[in-house]
Amino acid sequence: MITLKSKREIDLMDEVGSLHASIHEKLRDMIKPGITGMQINDFVQKEIESNGAVAEQIGYQGYEYATCISINDEICHGFPRHEPLVNGDLIKVDFVINKDGAFSDSCWAYAVGDVSEEVGRLMEVTKEALYLGIEQAHPGNRVGDIGHAIQSHAEAHGFSVVKEFVGHGLGPTMHEKPTIYHYGEAGKGRRLKEGMTITIEPMINTGHWKSKMDDNDWTARTVDGGLSCQYEHTLAITADGPKILTQQQGE
Repeated sequence: MITLKSKREIDLMDEVGSLHASIHEKLRDMIKPGITGMQINDFVQKEIESNGAVAEQIGYQGYEYATCISINDEICHGFPRHEPLVNGDLIKVDFVINKDGAFSDSCWAYAVGDVSEEVGRLMEVTKEALYLGIEQAHPGNRVGDIGHAIQSHAEAHGFSVVKEFVGHGLGPTMHEKPTIYHYGEAGKGRRLKEGMTITIEPMINTGHWKSKMDDNDWTARTVDGGLSCQYEHTLAITADGPKILTQQQGE
């Protein structure tokens, strides 16, 4: 079942999204060589809870942390760790906030120190693919229009799109319909409707698109050791087009 949100509900999600964006903005200066994933996780959790909200990922199917922190070849659902980040790492920080039943979900990628040209290009193309997908999120368009825009851009630059992990509806729980694929055929798939609130969160790899699971049964990484990048926004489908609810300043 897809829950169409009222303007009031979207406004509440927008408020939570603003908090979400502000935390990501603070991470820009915080993430440097030497910091650990666990320090990042604890900072994010403190920021969420000090604003009267809940780190929704804690306890989700037994997950223990406020964030997923995935590094280099880890595609998604990486555990925060105590090992320091090193110069050149590519880190993705993903978390979900719930405040009084209003949700936001956003992942952002960060360069740790000075990164390689390959990392920089992957980050740039992945972010461009996210916004190209968002541009297709209008009432009357289809899910395939989003996926096609993302896949076409990524593959034109020699990268691949992860297919095992997808975007989704958001609210009244963390994962709702519709499923938002980051690949596909334009004009195909479920039609988008005003009032939908969804995530678009492409995961783009330098090598093969397939993933493999770590022994923890959570963390997915590339099958060939290639790099993976992800950016994610929560947005609402409105009569005026897509409204990004987790938009950061300067992005």
